[in-house]
Amino acid sequence: MIDRRSFGAALLAAGAMATAARAGTPARNVVLVHGAFADGSCWSEVIPRLQQAGLKVTALQNPLQSLNEDCAFTRRALALQDGPTVLVAHSYGGEVITQVGDDPKVSALVYCAARAPDANEDYTALAKTYPTPPASAGVVHAGGYAQLSEAAFLRDFGGDLDPAKARALYAVQGPISDTLFQAKVTRAAWRSKPCFYQVSTLDRTINPDLERFMARRMKAVTIELAASHLGIISHAPEIAALIQQAAHA
Repeated sequence: MIDRRSFGAALLAAGAMATAARAGTPARNVVLVHGAFADGSCWSEVIPRLQQAGLKVTALQNPLQSLNEDCAFTRRALALQDGPTVLVAHSYGGEVITQVGDDPKVSALVYCAARAPDANEDYTALAKTYPTPPASAGVVHAGGYAQLSEAAFLRDFGGDLDPAKARALYAVQGPISDTLFQAKVTRAAWRSKPCFYQVSTLDRTINPDLERFMARRMKAVTIELAASHLGIISHAPEIAALIQQAAHA
């Protein structure tokens, strides 16, 4: 039997949230989605800055086995947020927020050197229209999974980090399924939500010109940083400032 009082309260809460979003109420929640060859610790320099700004932060630990599963993890995190939420992604995580970012709680999308395919677009084919970034040669496959070699991680993934920091991140990188990149998004939330994009001009994992193309296509507020693919660590203050700007979009 449906509890009409609970159902009515839920409808009122949803209506209040939608009204607040239309009125331009700043988001107080941020959900961070990491990419491939990484885990949630890649946000370790950004998180405290957002918390100091008064934002409630949730950093996911996606399993990186399939796009559908990573999207399910992100949807569960969004369901736990208590109001407008900025959804942020790094690298492959951009596919996840592109797919689930049409959630009513999402007030803005932030892409940090991230993939941003269109609905049903073959991202791999799109990427091949640009020169192949060096990190691609450093992917090591074994037993149905893939990781970056240590040399590629230090040189091509986090080339502007202190080597000791980069090695620590290499040690916790999430092995990805060999089939992770085969799925296509079926929706493109960036077509209907305010978007922000950070281009890493020294990126050796995603071609910087491809990042610029995706940012232009989504008409995103864009910043460019002289950063490696892990600009979310080497340029954490600028990344945190961009996310705070998105929270007030």
